[in-house]
Amino acid sequence: MINVGERPLSLNDFSEILFKGKQVGLDAAAIAKVEENHRFLQNFSTNKLIYGINTGFGPMAQYKISEENLLQLQYNLIRSHSSGGGKTLSPVLVKAIMIARLNSLMQAYSGIHIEVAELLVALINNNVTPCIYEHGGVGASGDLVQLAHLGLVLIGEGEVIYEGNVRPTAEVYKQLNIKPLTIHIREGLAILNGTSAMTGIGMVNIIQAKKLMEWAVMMAAMVNEIVEAFDDHYSYELNVVKPHKGQNKVASMLRDILVDSNMIRDRSEHLYNPDNLNQEVFLDKVQEYYSIRCVTQVIGPIYDSITNAERVVTDELNSVNDNPVIDHRNKNIFHGGNFHGDYVSLEMDKLKIAITKLSMLCERQLNYLLNNKLNQKFPPFVNLGILGFNFGMQGMQFTATSTVAENQTLSFPMYVHSIPNNNDNQDIVSMGCNAAQMTKKIIDNSFEVLAIQMMTVLQAVDYLDCESRLSTQTRSLYNEIRTIFPKFVEDSPKYKDLERIRTYFETADPIVSSRVKLKMSNGLATS
Repeated sequence: MINVGERPLSLNDFSEILFKGKQVGLDAAAIAKVEENHRFLQNFSTNKLIYGINTGFGPMAQYKISEENLLQLQYNLIRSHSSGGGKTLSPVLVKAIMIARLNSLMQAYSGIHIEVAELLVALINNNVTPCIYEHGGVGASGDLVQLAHLGLVLIGEGEVIYEGNVRPTAEVYKQLNIKPLTIHIREGLAILNGTSAMTGIGMVNIIQAKKLMEWAVMMAAMVNEIVEAFDDHYSYELNVVKPHKGQNKVASMLRDILVDSNMIRDRSEHLYNPDNLNQEVFLDKVQEYYSIRCVTQVIGPIYDSITNAERVVTDELNSVNDNPVIDHRNKNIFHGGNFHGDYVSLEMDKLKIAITKLSMLCERQLNYLLNNKLNQKFPPFVNLGILGFNFGMQGMQFTATSTVAENQTLSFPMYVHSIPNNNDNQDIVSMGCNAAQMTKKIIDNSFEVLAIQMMTVLQAVDYLDCESRLSTQTRSLYNEIRTIFPKFVEDSPKYKDLERIRTYFETADPIVSSRVKLKMSNGLATS
């Protein structure tokens, strides 16, 4: 069990809860602080004008709310802002949002009754996920619309997804003997006014981006093998003179994967041979194309971008991100803008640009393998059948190319796309939830491109009949994927093969040595 409030949550904690089924609990000391914070707000707010307690919200804050309407005000806020559109978010994303909101509220600066946290724990542990919609958040006064739909379920209204079905919240609560939330003082505003939707989705994106990057390194290694590349471009000596952390990590990963390959060539054995000086035109390429030779320089910045995004978004996960801040320690309430999502928005934009570049690299490596005029090694489209009669991977390339093109268009940054709204009270906003969702789409797309690249590499290995010469790690992956995608010669529909391999990449742990793979430890990428 992972106790929320005991210590800052890490990316690894987040992954354990989401994907490994770890249960969530509440730390006893943190519970005591939340209860003390709630009592302070109740006492402090007497005979004072405090935003969101006895005033309206946003540009309506100039209106005082009468004593008898204070609790109803919170219900009105939740119901009025449950206005999302588009598709419902997946249960995994919604669970991530709930974990993020719970962790923020357990910092004990939100004035909530502990009942809110206990209810969130019950929903998380029972895999009851509110129906939250993709459209609505502008990411400045928090993810108001997405979190309103969370609030709607907490008060026992709206719909949830439970055991794969959309059902009325009240019905599921009755089945599981769960009691809806009762508003005590400002729980409505505390639930809505935060960055937890963009943060939860952002954490999932980082987990998947790490996995995607590791698989892409493995694919690059296999491409280097089957084209029998030289080993110096990922050597320690070449990369260490450029001291970027990411570049040297990727080079280290490649060296580890390819350590016992019998296909990678030593330049000194092949090109430094004096006999080559007698040739006017060299049959061997002196240097490989950039998509093969510059892997460490291209994926290195992607590694660094993922690492930085993890640090920033994990900080946001462990932050107090609603308004106002209820500070029982200093006996005061502070009004400001901790709900603003610029930190997450900017990191998601940087991450989606980085992942788009990763998909572009995979697509260029794929194109090299499919174009016999470039590689001068394989038949067109790695066609193992009859040229002209069979088509090999020709059809799959269209899917890869169009998907990368979509990534490139989606890479336009949301961070600089602020549109004022809310009577211009929210005159500069982050669009962070949009940024996080677009990043997820790009990551999903990139797994698809990677799967097509994998299919092509496997066909190329079989064309060369070189399985026995692959490195231990790449041969293991070859055998693993061939169990779900057998070698083909005759043409047949490939969309189901694509789906199986993409799902494998999305869910399996990359086959990379633990000595150099990206680990999730204390919320930071290490080796």
